[in-house]
Amino acid sequence: MNPFAAIDPLYMLAGFFVGLLVGQTGVGGGSLMTPILVLGFGVHPATAVGTDLLVAAATKTVGTMVHGLNHTIDWRITGRLAAGSVPATLLTLVAISHFDIPGPGGGRIISLALGVMLLLTALSLVFRRRFLAFAGPSLESLNSAHSAVLTILTGALLGVFVTISSVGAGALGGTALLLLYRRTPMAVIVGSDIAHAVPLTLLAGIGHWWIGSVDWPLLTSLLSGSIPGIILGSYLSAYIPDFALRPILAATLALVGMRLAF
Repeated sequence: MNPFAAIDPLYMLAGFFVGLLVGQTGVGGGSLMTPILVLGFGVHPATAVGTDLLVAAATKTVGTMVHGLNHTIDWRITGRLAAGSVPATLLTLVAISHFDIPGPGGGRIISLALGVMLLLTALSLVFRRRFLAFAGPSLESLNSAHSAVLTILTGALLGVFVTISSVGAGALGGTALLLLYRRTPMAVIVGSDIAHAVPLTLLAGIGHWWIGSVDWPLLTSLLSGSIPGIILGSYLSAYIPDFALRPILAATLALVGMRLAF
């Protein structure tokens, strides 16, 4: 049997495009892939979310390995995030399992949640620096215990958001960590956030598979394009500054978010 027979070239191309942008900008793939699947290919929102979560788990694992080799992961931060996100993800999965997620009603709820999260992500891309400058000084006096509690709460919120919409672990999680750990190097913030996304997206993706909202042939096609795309995008990021792409990306996410939410 040909292992590549199930690969759809259009899905593979979409995966490559998203991987390319993720590699260049660092914005989570869920912000891009899930709306493309829903609006561009007509995939049910629940299936798009569930499948994209497993795509993210695979690609974030590769990213975690790279950051681990570069020693740019603070496992203490990652552990704190996971302490909040894992229980929250499990509770969210239990809650949504009682609804007809694959049905039209569940699709509308997920579309609304996805639209709201995309709008928040767009705001984070545009106003992150201003927000950090405004809110950062008030958090300078946080001690280690308070930072730990707030990190766990951040993880819990991400667990809920990501499980429902597959969006939030990258842009929103990174912004929260920049506020809580202002003296930590940016590379470590990014690496810790990526490392945390692995158990979060894997657990949420397995939960969606259990509910019945994962398309395995679609997953194979997306991965066949996204992994090479991320590698190439990471290489090109040294030549194409991400600040040139972020305004365009933010505007696109805002328009798509409004389309899904309203």
